[in-house]
Amino acid sequence: MVLSVSERTFTQEVLESPVPVLVNFEAPWCGLCRIIHPLLLQFQSQCGEQIKLVGVNADENFKLSNTYRLKSLPTLLLIENGIIRHRLEGFRGRDDLRLALEEIRLSYTNRPKAYSSSKTADLECRTA
Repeated sequence: MVLSVSERTFTQEVLESPVPVLVNFEAPWCGLCRIIHPLLLQFQSQCGEQIKLVGVNADENFKLSNTYRLKSLPTLLLIENGIIRHRLEGFRGRDDLRLALEEIRLSYTNRPKAYSSSKTADLECRTA
């Protein structure tokens, strides 16, 4: 399940999150948004607790849409410590998105660990 975030909860759930957050800006009328949803759920299950996935209804959260200068939907932003690390937009379908998500997953799997070894196994993305 994807956590739904609004302008009211965005700072706490995304900008102040202790783990990187993949923010999915979407809208109910967006067909591609519905098509990629299963891929995002798969990505979330592969990464477990290492990357948090949230959804933002772009129509209902106009200030966030303007703040992040959305040009198209869906737009995915990977935000870490309040900073945009990756921006995914304008992909043509599932294959484009799958490759981009795999690149993100690998970059977080291959990064140096700053955690104690007992917690590292819980925090790494699982390869499925």
